[in-house]
Amino acid sequence: MNWLLVIVGAMAGAPLRFLTDRAVQARHDSVFPWGTFTVNVVGSLVLGLVTGAVTAGAGSSDLQLLVGTGLCGALTTYSTFSYETLRLAESGARFYAAANAVASVVAGLGAVFLGAALAEALWT
Repeated sequence: MNWLLVIVGAMAGAPLRFLTDRAVQARHDSVFPWGTFTVNVVGSLVLGLVTGAVTAGAGSSDLQLLVGTGLCGALTTYSTFSYETLRLAESGARFYAAANAVASVVAGLGAVFLGAALAEALWT
């Protein structure tokens, strides 16, 4: 049953990632991968919120599997982030490559901590 929750979450997360990436990137005339950056930060925020809710007893392990592992696992993408950073560096856009690496890690960690703190404020 656990695998089914992960699959259902991923079935929502993967197309959501694709559609969000395309919508965000279409609004920016830049080589910076804003779409991937956005889905990774939003996914980190949601994961922090869900993990905090489960830790506080306000969410179940099923919620963690469905939203945390399934949805967030398919929504976020470390491989695309890595590939896009490499492509930026190879094309000579080294500033954007470095900015993507640093901003993605800082914003992702900040978002997951913010989500966990928000969950703690709401459910403890």
